[in-house]
Amino acid sequence: MEQEIKVACSGCGAHYRVSENDVALVTCVKCGGRTFHPVQDKVPETTAAPTPVPEPAAVPAPATAKKPATATKPAVPPPASAPAATGAKAAADARQVSLDRFRSLHAQIRQELAKVVVGQDEVIEELLAAVLCGGHCLLEGVPGLAKTLLISSLAKALNLTFRRIQFTPDLMPSDITGTDVLYEDPVTAERKYNFLAGPIFANMLLADEINRTPPKTQAALLEAMQERQVSIGGTIHSLPSPFLVLATMNPLEQEGTYPLPEAQQDRFLFKVFVGYPTSAEELQIVRRVANTGFGEIAPVCNGVELLALQKTLRDLPVADAVAEYANRLVRATRLKTPEAVEAANQWLAWGAGPRATINLVLAARCFAVIDGRAAPSCDDVIRVAKPILRHRLALNYVARAEGLTPDAVIEKIIAAVPKY
Repeated sequence: MEQEIKVACSGCGAHYRVSENDVALVTCVKCGGRTFHPVQDKVPETTAAPTPVPEPAAVPAPATAKKPATATKPAVPPPASAPAATGAKAAADARQVSLDRFRSLHAQIRQELAKVVVGQDEVIEELLAAVLCGGHCLLEGVPGLAKTLLISSLAKALNLTFRRIQFTPDLMPSDITGTDVLYEDPVTAERKYNFLAGPIFANMLLADEINRTPPKTQAALLEAMQERQVSIGGTIHSLPSPFLVLATMNPLEQEGTYPLPEAQQDRFLFKVFVGYPTSAEELQIVRRVANTGFGEIAPVCNGVELLALQKTLRDLPVADAVAEYANRLVRATRLKTPEAVEAANQWLAWGAGPRATINLVLAARCFAVIDGRAAPSCDDVIRVAKPILRHRLALNYVARAEGLTPDAVIEKIIAAVPKY
């Protein structure tokens, strides 16, 4: 049963009895006001209609009587939605501040990298996006294109601990992760095993020429890249946070290279192709080297702030239409399924997994913020489709015989999948 309460109009003071659930719907018949405040405790339950009934007006006092002091009106409580609105506005303001800081740091990092790297704008943009998303990145290109210099300079700009591993055919997994070594205490002569950490225990790990070592050693990075930990001798050792693997590799056509396992390629957020510089850029490189015109990299943030930037991206809202488009795009690559497009069935041996969908949405957020927008669009998904999908799709014999590349097949899939 609904209960009635006695309320007074905050405008004229008229009293009414109304249902407690209908207070917000009542309009004063005297002054038209809609703000009321309770004047007494709840009354017993009643079956009367909730329509407000004005009480008889008070009889005015005689002219000779002393005018009573005017009673102070009780403060009108704010609407119940006011705190929620205030909290939502504060959250929106805080998010805008975070997005502005994100764009500012991105511009500063680009400016620092330009001191030592000439050109390669698209490569730098995609590498930096991978780091800001908290993902790993694989750079492919012939030797001498400043891949190692770019990664080491990025570590300086982010003020992260940095380690480099040169992958060779004789490199062992324990050379990367570390191992237990027998230690003898010089005082007590007690012997015990101590863990000697490998170079993987750093914020940013450069795996240089990762495809020049056998798959056994390449696989040493699998657990570290996904779970951010390594298991040695039955003990789990957590890696520092943030933890990023930035790997370089030579084209597979070169002698002495091993293809990366598919499971490891899937753990890289982006695969970025590093091409030759233009004629003007190469001439500028020559002049800088001759005149020692390279600047010093200045740190612009640290690991804690980088983690905050990554959280800002993951908290960014994504429209259902954008997420659904990313899902359709990935599912269209899975041949012999109802969603597969003709290009996938004709030229692919297998398609991309769920990590591709997750990464498409995450990277689309990053480029939306860089462009000054608070939410990604389907065009942002298309922007990151090639670096995310090119190492997750396997071409079949027909595609290789026709000279197709993964990027060419991705373009055909994008053209076949509608945005909405």
